[in-house]
Amino acid sequence: MNQLITADLVALGLSASTKEEATRALAELLVTAGRVTDLDGFLADVVAREEQMPTGLDGGIGIPHCRSSHVTEPTLAFGRAATPVDYGAPDGPADLIFLIAAPDGADSEHLTILSSLARRLMDPEFTQALRDASEPAAAARLIRGDAPLATLDDSENAADSGPDEPAEPTEPTPDGHRGDDEASETAAPRHESGQTRQPGQRDGADAGRLSGGTTEPFRIVAVTSCPTGIAHTYMAAESLERAAAEAEAAIVVETQGSAGFERLSPATISAADGVIFAHDVEVREKERFAGKPTVDVGVKAAISRPGELVAEVREKAERGEITGGSAPAPVDSGAESGDGYGTRLRKWLMTGVSYMVPFVAAGGLLIALAFAIGGYEINEAPSVADHFVWTEIDSWAALFFQIGNVAFSFLIPVLAGYIAYGMADRPGLVPGFVGGSIATSIEAGFLGGLAAGLLAGAVVMAIQRVRIPAPLRGVMPVVVIPLISAAVVGALMFVVIGKPIASAQDAMTDWLGGLSGTNAVLLGGLLGLMMCFDLGGPVNKVAYAFATGGIASADPSQGSLKVMAAVMAAGMVPPLGMALATTVRRRLFTKTEQENGKAAWVLGASFITEGAIPFAAADPLRVIPSAMAGGAVTGALSMAFGSTLRAPHGGVFVVPLIGQPVLYLLAVAVGTAVTTGLVIVLKEARTSASQVPGAPDETLGEDSKVAVAA
Repeated sequence: MNQLITADLVALGLSASTKEEATRALAELLVTAGRVTDLDGFLADVVAREEQMPTGLDGGIGIPHCRSSHVTEPTLAFGRAATPVDYGAPDGPADLIFLIAAPDGADSEHLTILSSLARRLMDPEFTQALRDASEPAAAARLIRGDAPLATLDDSENAADSGPDEPAEPTEPTPDGHRGDDEASETAAPRHESGQTRQPGQRDGADAGRLSGGTTEPFRIVAVTSCPTGIAHTYMAAESLERAAAEAEAAIVVETQGSAGFERLSPATISAADGVIFAHDVEVREKERFAGKPTVDVGVKAAISRPGELVAEVREKAERGEITGGSAPAPVDSGAESGDGYGTRLRKWLMTGVSYMVPFVAAGGLLIALAFAIGGYEINEAPSVADHFVWTEIDSWAALFFQIGNVAFSFLIPVLAGYIAYGMADRPGLVPGFVGGSIATSIEAGFLGGLAAGLLAGAVVMAIQRVRIPAPLRGVMPVVVIPLISAAVVGALMFVVIGKPIASAQDAMTDWLGGLSGTNAVLLGGLLGLMMCFDLGGPVNKVAYAFATGGIASADPSQGSLKVMAAVMAAGMVPPLGMALATTVRRRLFTKTEQENGKAAWVLGASFITEGAIPFAAADPLRVIPSAMAGGAVTGALSMAFGSTLRAPHGGVFVVPLIGQPVLYLLAVAVGTAVTTGLVIVLKEARTSASQVPGAPDETLGEDSKVAVAA
């Protein structure tokens, strides 16, 4: 097994003015060492990870990292920047930069070593030693853990007289630490499982690990996780352990990283006084922690302000606040993440839309199939429960229509229920579904579902803030919260806000039905821009939800059918445009992009806008504007041609259900040509500029600063 880092993967005099330049310089070291096979493909994966969350940390540290199919083995490159580089840390730019690379399906032993490095980055003595290192070989040994901090000078002297080999390597402990490189005094010692053991805790059962001597400390269980499960996961755990030790609290951290995780036992969780979730991906088996005071934040909050989180969970326990089961992974709402109310509102709405879309696809396609088989009059067929003939095609058409119609009837309740779920956790489901069902019954439609979901979440969050006596806490999530919240939301929807919202929904439907001429074309262009702005991200989903909400009825208006057609047509353009561009100008694209282009033909034809994301991640400033231009043209043309669509999905496979199908396909073709032409012109211009002597290489450059939502 090769070493994680060697001297040739260290750049102590790294010269870069931007994070893109720094990342590229370190990535080139990995390519030269044979540990990365495709530079551009790997950098695209790094950029995609960076867009999920900045990788700068307090203390002048940058840790760009990713899992990639272009990496041959878990490895890292280290650079010490002469001029600090901004990686998005709250306290300023970074001078210590670690590019961490793990292959898809990396073995647990290597990933354990990477996680050990992530923990050591929280040790000020370790980072200072790296700033003081004068030889690449010594820095490499220090990062590997082959050289204790106290003997760094000796290591550097050894580097002058011998090869880059450890003198007396020590065996790693089960959590990946070397025996001669223990954490500082503030770090808690380790149990054999790799989880934290506080002073005074027994080495037996997990419950004993949380008891802690004669005086019971405040007991915390925590879970940390990040999208790649390599760096932030373990750094957050280390920070929480140090903060808990300083606060004289006992803590056990479950790190849900790439190397897997060891579940905390039920006894450990039962004995805990509070729970901290620091995560940017779903916490696995989160329901294990239901019914306890909980602080739920993004993983960076545990790194930058762990002491505040420990204090917050103490305060919640003192007030008697508890939470229910699992919820979608949040993004930290603290000051460093910059999430205001608008950002949180968008996340809540997207939670509801993401759970609604499968019902839209299933119900819509079944209804479309029914129309294709039995004609548009099939919606007047009697119930198949009373009349069904196995050998009659019309009976099958009626069956598909009625199943699809039932699936469609869940759209508004599911939307409302999961908006509330995103806001208030599992207790929000009951009032959310009740409010959504009421919105359906009073014909408040899509707008009513949005209002019901937000109202249900707000009511549950308000109830959860009330201080509850200890004997009642166990029944709160199961009985009290559902009962009170459902009654409040139901009353408000029936008596107060339901009818005004229903009137607004009717007005919007009438407006769509009356659209014609310039207004219709402008709306089509706007929807096309939205569909292509973030290629499957939140803005795309808003446009799609607007369209599907309009056809989610047994008899949608012509205006709603036109909107649905324009939205689907525009969503097909980005991947088709990139596929055509890779065909007519192959030399402008990497081998990886050329292969992605072949798949993009099928993805685009199937109305999967996300097929263009690999191209946008690598070159957003050229790909995204080109896609938006093509999408706007297609959306406008579709509305101008009067094309209609009753199916919410399907791409070219539902052409028989499209009104004006020939003109519709022409609109898609024109938009595809616009996208292809623009992206080729922009890439040709970049190529010409890069051939000028002394011109910078823009392959990554400033382009990667544009966000690309997956």
